[in-house]
Amino acid sequence: MKLSPHFTLVEMTQSQTATRLGIDNNPPKSVIVNLRQLVDLLEEVRALLGANSLIISSGYRSPSLNVRVGGASNSAHTEGRAADFICPAYGTPLKICQRISEAGLPFDKLIYEGKWVHIQIAKSGKEPRREVFTAHFGKQTTYTKGLS
Repeated sequence: MKLSPHFTLVEMTQSQTATRLGIDNNPPKSVIVNLRQLVDLLEEVRALLGANSLIISSGYRSPSLNVRVGGASNSAHTEGRAADFICPAYGTPLKICQRISEAGLPFDKLIYEGKWVHIQIAKSGKEPRREVFTAHFGKQTTYTKGLS
């Protein structure tokens, strides 16, 4: 199922971990509504980055998959409101985050995660906060405001 001109439902739900562990990662209809809104934002990101393809590494995660991959208990991925991606044809994840942050796109959160970019949309009925963070990985992941 195409969710938008450049993104499919399969692409937004694929997971090697789910396949390997036999976890059902098919989203309910309420999540598909969110995924459609998310890919609308991803289409804007794609255009902003010179119409280069985005490689989605994580979109929707069922609650059980989210636990298995060590996601936050309140992860927007479980609601179909977040995606992790790269765009090698445009540049590094930091360069991508800088461009998105400067552009004024309606994201709720943008996180520079070192090797990838995390972007999420606001909950239905909420205004996008346009929060920008950098993730720091160690024994526990921490976040600082801004890009560093």
